[in-house]
Amino acid sequence: MKKIVIIGGVAAGLKAAAKARRCDPKASIIVLERGELISYGACGMPYYVSGDVKDIDDLMKTPVGAMRNSTFFKNVKDITVLTKTEATAIDREAKTVKVQKRVSGEEEVIPYDKLVIATGASAIKPPLAGVELSNIYQLWHPDDAKAVRQGLEGNQFKSAVIIGAGLIGMEMAEALTKWKIPVTVVEMKNQVFPAFLDTEIGGIVGKYVQDKGITLLLDEKVVRFTGDTSVAAVETDKRSIPADLVILAIGARPNVELAKAAGLVIGSTGAIVVDEEMRTSDPDIYAGGDCVENVNVMSGKKVFAPMGSTANKHGRIIGENLCGGHLKFKGVLTTAVAQIHSLSVGKTGLTERDTKQLGYDYITTMVAGHDKPHYMPGAKLITVKLIVDANTSKVLGMQAVGEGDVSKRIDVVATVLTLGGSIEDLFDIDLSYAPPYNSPIDNVVVAANTLMNKLAGKFKGISSLEAKEKMTSGDTVFLDVRSPEECKQIRLADYENITYIPLGQLRSRLVELNKNDEIIAFCKISLRGYEAEGILEGVGFENVKVLEGGIVSWPFVCDKKNDC
Repeated sequence: MKKIVIIGGVAAGLKAAAKARRCDPKASIIVLERGELISYGACGMPYYVSGDVKDIDDLMKTPVGAMRNSTFFKNVKDITVLTKTEATAIDREAKTVKVQKRVSGEEEVIPYDKLVIATGASAIKPPLAGVELSNIYQLWHPDDAKAVRQGLEGNQFKSAVIIGAGLIGMEMAEALTKWKIPVTVVEMKNQVFPAFLDTEIGGIVGKYVQDKGITLLLDEKVVRFTGDTSVAAVETDKRSIPADLVILAIGARPNVELAKAAGLVIGSTGAIVVDEEMRTSDPDIYAGGDCVENVNVMSGKKVFAPMGSTANKHGRIIGENLCGGHLKFKGVLTTAVAQIHSLSVGKTGLTERDTKQLGYDYITTMVAGHDKPHYMPGAKLITVKLIVDANTSKVLGMQAVGEGDVSKRIDVVATVLTLGGSIEDLFDIDLSYAPPYNSPIDNVVVAANTLMNKLAGKFKGISSLEAKEKMTSGDTVFLDVRSPEECKQIRLADYENITYIPLGQLRSRLVELNKNDEIIAFCKISLRGYEAEGILEGVGFENVKVLEGGIVSWPFVCDKKNDC
């Protein structure tokens, strides 16, 4: 009878155990978990804090409501799960694991034929003065989520500061605003989601969250926490921010101490090195989840990319391979998606920053449009940024943001990336269409078409970042072709070099424009801006560009309620 021992009882560990049981009904499978809780949905914790998830136990239940505890795994899957039991050492030569009961201190040695390390990662706690004060949480474990929720329900917290504008930080910002308390997010980089969004998409998100009442402090570094026994303020390099609740969301580090002590190879990312079959440098030891490094499919480089979906894939592959299989994990695209109030934002593949660092000759575009026909109830705008190889037209990456259905577009492009597809392939995909679900030409296909036009010289787009530089310089004419009624709702900041001519009047008012000027045309989503480009070029204007994404994708502050 094969002896399988698994260290770690959350995502990768228990997924590996469950798959191994299906593959080998007779194997002895023991899971060691140093904590009390197992198999919980950690990614759901911000939604428990917000109140969207009513009971913390819901994060540990099956779809039919059964608690995924030790009894469940023993009765249903014949898997022995030992909670509050910490693995303290691995003897690779003897093929044993030394464990200690965390309550009694009792120690024992458990033999294995195959071992799995799924020790996960830990939230980073900065070595700052006052970081040990109470009411400073990392939200890495359900106990933290329970403590925060209880404090909110008891009106214990009057103001909150979140350190870090990544996934957890921004999800928690939304969660806390639902409790009607002031929320401040402090980020040392110059944008939200700095690890996976480019500047202009990050700017759109940042503008939105501030409109929702979240105070966003960028380019600002926390230096200490102050208070007597509980936190009272967060001190940055620029100011003091009162707060009786602090969430640390500055990233995670892989838990590799056990593997390192056992002599297993640790990679440059700080995580455990595994091959395609999830084996470590010891052929009888596998590892998966947040403690291992992955390969970025697009760059070929090793990355530390902790994600619950990836951990579950690792576990399934490991479970199969523990029983003689040879499944392979190809890598990650660092795909991510998040929701902040009504706004969704996501990415897959390389960012423009990545492509530049990797030395690609690339082009990009940003397009905005509704996620279904504008006449349908519930139609919402989204902005898509698509990045492709300028020489091969191969898709390299994509980002999207908006109140419409972003995740569907992210998943379509992730599929194209996985298959090594081009913008022509993206156009050729037979995507589903009916007015309740989509437009005749999907948003990502519009982006692909735009890039094909760009490569063919038929479309001359300019990014919002480039446009902003030209706007402040005063050497370019910005042609706003929207209607006067639209201008009353919102417009770009009031610069002298903006000219207002509604599209329907453009042909009759050409005399107001100079053919020698550089002209950047735009509208709400720049569809009419593209029409304006065609009109002007048709009568001899040679230096006309289109502001990609239009006003809805403008990442800077706009003036509101002004006349054209």
